[in-house]
Amino acid sequence: MERRNIIKTVTARQVFDSKGRPVVEAEIITETGIMGRSGASTGTSVGANESYVLRDGDKTLFNGLSVFKAVDHVKNKIAPVLQGMDVLDQRAIDQAMIDLDGTRNKANLGGNAIYAVSCAAARTASLVSGKEFWEYFADQKPERIFAPAYNVVNGGTYGDKTLDFQEFLIIPKNVNTFYEGSRIGVEVFYKMSEVIERHTGKPAVMGNYSGYGAPSGDPFEIFDMLTEAVNELGYKDKVIFSMDCAASELYDKEKDAYRFKGEYISRDKLIAVLAKLADKYPIGFIEDALHEEDFEGYAKASKEIDAVLIGDDFICSSVDRAEKAISMNAIGGMILKPNQIGTLSEAVDTVRLMQSKGLLVVASGRAGGVYEDLNAELAIALGLPLMKTGAPRSGERVAFTNTGLRVEEKLTGRRTMADPLGIVGFER
Repeated sequence: MERRNIIKTVTARQVFDSKGRPVVEAEIITETGIMGRSGASTGTSVGANESYVLRDGDKTLFNGLSVFKAVDHVKNKIAPVLQGMDVLDQRAIDQAMIDLDGTRNKANLGGNAIYAVSCAAARTASLVSGKEFWEYFADQKPERIFAPAYNVVNGGTYGDKTLDFQEFLIIPKNVNTFYEGSRIGVEVFYKMSEVIERHTGKPAVMGNYSGYGAPSGDPFEIFDMLTEAVNELGYKDKVIFSMDCAASELYDKEKDAYRFKGEYISRDKLIAVLAKLADKYPIGFIEDALHEEDFEGYAKASKEIDAVLIGDDFICSSVDRAEKAISMNAIGGMILKPNQIGTLSEAVDTVRLMQSKGLLVVASGRAGGVYEDLNAELAIALGLPLMKTGAPRSGERVAFTNTGLRVEEKLTGRRTMADPLGIVGFER
């Protein structure tokens, strides 16, 4: 093993994510001084099956959100195990931390501690290799960049309007380059502000996820406004929609029902609503249509809704949950958020499983993003056709689009962006 490959130092510190919450940031330095750094992104809508985010719980420090225990675990438990290992051996590094923790959800060391180190190792390895991460981590040189899925309208309560579903997205299609796709997405985002003001008589407000706060509590009206914005720009044949229901946030276990437009409705009624939306609008995927443990419901919904049903909280980037969903014909794809499972190696295993079955994998950032987030480069390296890049404003979200624009300069083909119309279920 060359000296430049040998891990000499593993350390960590507490920094802040895009929402101002404490997160773990890890650094790995090799024997020759090559250093890679990464932070552990966390979500706002967090699935019950995600790797455990270890926080201190001391209300006198950052209202209980500090992560000094996780930082200490990196310095005093993980570091001694990884020192002397080959930084290029990602799987061995990840497995060493998995074995050291000893729990399925990484509750002992903290999924945030382990994930920060996993990503820092990968970043360091790419620097040792002399390649950018997206090229280093790929099995073969990528030829396409993901199509960006922009989060335009956000659910939640804004004034007298409450929209239950969490995200309404636009995805460019029928274009050759990532530049064209990003331009269409950003221009529609701008135009949507005008459409909202025209319909409500009030300026559009920023939503919980940097898109626009819901101008209506009716998802049909939201898609009507999006359609209006797209058509006014002449992009009718260049945009497809998608949505994230985040249904676990709407589900009441005692009632066995979902909150929708001020009342609670049954699973079958929710499926019927989503089926009507998919019939009326060009919706490519619907994310987390039902609560995260309703495997049977997903199997039923997959037969009745004319869109690709994908799992975020439902799958949690986990091989075992993906295998169960696949065996029940309950899923058409998944959201990739590697921090949900806790290491890059485990996340890649789940991606390869889904790809081997011809199922869709959509990369995604997290609401509590960090600037050094690897997800855009990881999506390119793994050949993923879509990435939820967030709203095209706020630095940590725009960074995903900017990564695509930079990588595009290194590609040589005429077509540099994956076309969503090539995805099974998007053919409309």
